[in-house]
Amino acid sequence: MDRAQIVHDNFLRRVAAGDLPAGAPPADGLSRSEAVSLFRSQCLSRALDRHSRAMQKAGQGYYTIGSSGHEGMAAIAAATRPTDPAFLHYRDAAFQIARGAQVPGQTTTWDMLLSFACSAEDPISGGRHKVLGSKALNIPPQTSTIASHLPKAVGAAYAIGLAKRRPPEHRHYAEDAIAICSFGDASANHSTAQGAFNTAGWTSYQSIPLPLLFVCEDNGIGISVKTPKGWIAAGFAHRPGLKYFSCDGLDIFDTYRAAREAAHYVRTRRKPAFLHVRTVRLYGHAGADMPTTYMPKSEVEAEEANDPLLHSVRLLSQSGALEPQQALDIYNDTCTRVERVAEEAITRPRLKTASDVMASLIPPARPCKPTNGPDAATREAATREAALGPDLKAQSEPQIMSRLINWALTDLMLEHGEIVMMGEDVGRKGGVYGVTQKLITRFGPDRVIDSLLDEQSILGLAIGMAQNGFTPIPEIQFLAYLHNAEDQIRGEAATLPFFSNGQFTNPMVIRIAGLGYQKGFGGHFHNDNSVAVIRDIPGIILACPSNGADAARMLRECVRLAREEQRVVVFLEPIALYPMRDLHDEKDGGWMTTYPERGETIPLASVGTHGDGTDLAIVSFANGHYLSRQAAKRLEADGITTRTIDLRWLSPLPEEALLDAIKGAKRVLIVDETRRTGGIAEALMALISERTNLPHARLTAEDSFIATGPAYAATMPSVDSIVDAATNLVRGKT
Repeated sequence: MDRAQIVHDNFLRRVAAGDLPAGAPPADGLSRSEAVSLFRSQCLSRALDRHSRAMQKAGQGYYTIGSSGHEGMAAIAAATRPTDPAFLHYRDAAFQIARGAQVPGQTTTWDMLLSFACSAEDPISGGRHKVLGSKALNIPPQTSTIASHLPKAVGAAYAIGLAKRRPPEHRHYAEDAIAICSFGDASANHSTAQGAFNTAGWTSYQSIPLPLLFVCEDNGIGISVKTPKGWIAAGFAHRPGLKYFSCDGLDIFDTYRAAREAAHYVRTRRKPAFLHVRTVRLYGHAGADMPTTYMPKSEVEAEEANDPLLHSVRLLSQSGALEPQQALDIYNDTCTRVERVAEEAITRPRLKTASDVMASLIPPARPCKPTNGPDAATREAATREAALGPDLKAQSEPQIMSRLINWALTDLMLEHGEIVMMGEDVGRKGGVYGVTQKLITRFGPDRVIDSLLDEQSILGLAIGMAQNGFTPIPEIQFLAYLHNAEDQIRGEAATLPFFSNGQFTNPMVIRIAGLGYQKGFGGHFHNDNSVAVIRDIPGIILACPSNGADAARMLRECVRLAREEQRVVVFLEPIALYPMRDLHDEKDGGWMTTYPERGETIPLASVGTHGDGTDLAIVSFANGHYLSRQAAKRLEADGITTRTIDLRWLSPLPEEALLDAIKGAKRVLIVDETRRTGGIAEALMALISERTNLPHARLTAEDSFIATGPAYAATMPSVDSIVDAATNLVRGKT
């Protein structure tokens, strides 16, 4: 027999017979009406779990990972506030149901059944996934079954602590709110979770406000792998900067008591806490999982005998809140109601087309204060207060890229008080390459945050802050370091609008120093010429300038895209071009530019064109564009007229602008400093093949890592190789 049916039958039989499990008497704190309300939430969670399996069996539902055994989470919802953002474990239906009871007008049963049925009318995901979540209840949807949501919970808590000092234009969380983040005992072992715990403790240890309540739901097993007994308590009871609380999640009175204490500590002390909740897992992991295949039957039955709903019936009876027969009536009535509502939910329309599914990939625009650069008075004040005078005077003179990016960041932060930067070494040191120098002096440590050495915590901090109205500009020190944390972009930042139907967003501009051509420095750790992992993420914008003026204009557009269009933008800065001064000859200053007027931007989906030659169009970006400009001079001297086109925007590619830019050219050469496999050139070759009849070829980097020393550029395009490839294409030798 199905374990779900066994648990159901056991509950009916034991309550009717008065055969209830032993346990401690009910603790003080819950009123009788509150306790009954929590039991109703527990019953609804259980009934939804049971019916999700029936729906799947009938081909009407598509998700069976349930919350049975974790119904004690209803008490944690009751002990906290609906204004507290909650980043929930996927077994926390009881929490959402109980929170829904705190807010008038909620239709939780209907909403959850629509999500089981993948109906397009599901109010949180629009039929894209069965997720817990509600805009009205401050529950952003989580699709991860592990721990990728923990770093952004840290960021959300930090944002709450910082919000009083920032403009309220898009602020969402209450000033006295706390962030709640729940997860399973198995997930606590994940490196992402450990990084979040460490970041929270590291922050708290320095007495920086971080009102965050971690809730570990310890059922002792992760799918089939057991958590060693005592492991969670041993690991967290004495963790620096993290106050430890514990309770029996089978007991709603004890859970409510502990959760109230923990929430009060976090809310009043503005420090993080860890609430360890003992639970059981009923039914196995999901519908297809049979726990008796990897656990002794006696052990499974012992867990089932500890059904938290049986404990609730006992506790309600002992407190005088509800007699067992009344509890049984509530349980049966709830099951009947769920079946009745489900009959209607399964008839509601579902997504059908690709456009239906993709409609929420791009979040909706939001109203923002108009922007055109900081006004003169603001700049004048900053000149006096932050020693900006010398920089302002130098802006009329040609400068290197790194300095222009610094000035663009300064102006953007002067104009938008909600912009916050974070990253390793961005503050006191001013960045490894000096790009962020003086910013901490100009704006203070709460807007230019020197983070700990952990990329997933840097991005998690940004994601969480973005959900409270900030515009974060996190820095990943080197492109190669992104791989330590890329799931924070793919699995968290990019998916939030998709799985919330655009209701939740985390707009930001992620600055990354990358690409190759650094002479003799760092090898593949500091030279990474692959952007495939970024371009592969739906909805992400990838910008990559080749010179300082473009970098300033594009950075302004990136911030606009984040602030006004709620986009997640990656701003990839080519390290080798940071200090570049000359183009053709030593000391010609040909690659330096002046700082563009404050209102100038380069729009998304546009390209830059240099020259108007018709023999050949060279399409490239970043270092490749710089080298192509050098190659073009040699080609012109050889009688080959050229134009060089700077892509600027690598995802989505500026297809129409590019096709317009190559009109009139007889041939196209693509120069791509990323790798042959998975590089930009693959998409460009396909575009030109599909949309034109022009002869075309590509010159790419080899499928290799980058070496340190004299061979630093050996695997990538060079001026000589560009000239050779161009000559061969024009002369018909390819």
